[in-house]
Parts: sequence; structure tokens; C-alpha cells
Amino acid sequence: MTPKNPVSRRKFLSTSMALGAAGLAAPAIAQGIDPYTGQALQSTGAAGATPDAGMVQYDTNQDSRRNISSFRMQDWQPYFSDLTNGAILVDLTSRALHYWSEDQTVYKLFPTSVPVSPDLTRTGRTEIIKKVKGPTWSPTPEMKKRNPEWPDFVPAGPDNPLGTHALWLSWQYYRIHGTHDTRKIGRKSSNGCIGLYNEHIQQLYDLTTIGTQVLLI
Repeated sequence: MTPKNPVSRRKFLSTSMALGAAGLAAPAIAQGIDPYTGQALQSTGAAGATPDAGMVQYDTNQDSRRNISSFRMQDWQPYFSDLTNGAILVDLTSRALHYWSEDQTVYKLFPTSVPVSPDLTRTGRTEIIKKVKGPTWSPTPEMKKRNPEWPDFVPAGPDNPLGTHALWLSWQYYRIHGTHDTRKIGRKSSNGCIGLYNEHIQQLYDLTTIGTQVLLI
């Protein structure tokens, strides 16, 4: 169903900038070519998990809005007992990531992509255990089973599904990472990871440390 008051991408970005992501230029135009097939990317309503790479498989008719009404600033205290090493809250409902620095001088609010289905969604507490600039990517065994045609390895670069930076969580296969396909942001469009614009993941990468607390709700 088409929402009564659809929010433009321009308005969405201006809202996020006003709430903590100020000073950034608008992200680059979404990648239009599947790096694996060379074919134009097309949305599809196909069932099954949406990969973090290759064809974007969200249903544009069902999931076109960006949850602006719940995209708002949050206080850290209901979610964390302290801010040791800083803290990240990922709100899957509003599709937003909140970051607080340990000394409370920095607060950031970024729009995200979230898992495409409940079976791929994990919630609870974890932490950052590894930070990678220019990450490589390999499909998980389950991804490969569903998509045997996918490559076993994608090197760092403009076609990498993890974008320019990635933060490894203590949960196996789960990441907070960038994406070159900007259409995914604000949508249910991942296999479990949390995606950010490359401009935003670079900021978050610079702010976080090994041991930064992470809570997904």
C-alpha cells in the first residue's frame, strides 16, 4: 500500500542530518549494476532472504516508507547501565542507529538498513570485537546454499557488499557495515547485518573502539 504522506529521500536525509548527522553531503547515487552479473539492479517481490550483496530483493510496494515518525533522538540511560567504551543502540523498528561516546560529548543518529525477515533478525547485547577498513566479503554457508552462483570471495573495493568500513560484532557473521547500494538504507534489506551509508559508517568507525557496547532492539 502506498503511504498517504510519502517521504522523499531528500527530506529523509535532511531529517537525519538535523538529528545528529549534520554536516554531511548527500550520499552518492545508488549503484545501478549488479557487480556479479553485470545486469541492472531491479527490485523484486521474491520470497526468501535479501542478500547483503548482488540483487536487491525488497518489495517496494510493501516496504517503501522510511519510518520518519519514529526516527528521533534517544537517551542512553534506559538501555545501558554506563557508557564504558561508548555505546551503540540499533532500533530495528525505526531503522536507526544511535551512538554515544563514553564521555557523553558525542551523540550520533544514523539511518540504517535492517534484516529482511524475523528469522534473520537477532536482538540483544553484543559488542564490537574487530574493526576493518576496506573489508573483504564472503557469503555465509547459508547464503551460499541459497545462492550457489555467488562468488566465494569479493575483495575490498567499490563492488564490495560491506562498503568502505565494517565493524565485527561478537555474534558470528553479524556486522555493522557500509553499503554502496544506498537504496537499502531505511529498508528491510539485509541478511542480518546492519547497513549504513558509507559516509556514516566511516564516522562510526572513527568513533568506536574494540569493546564498544552494542544493543539491538
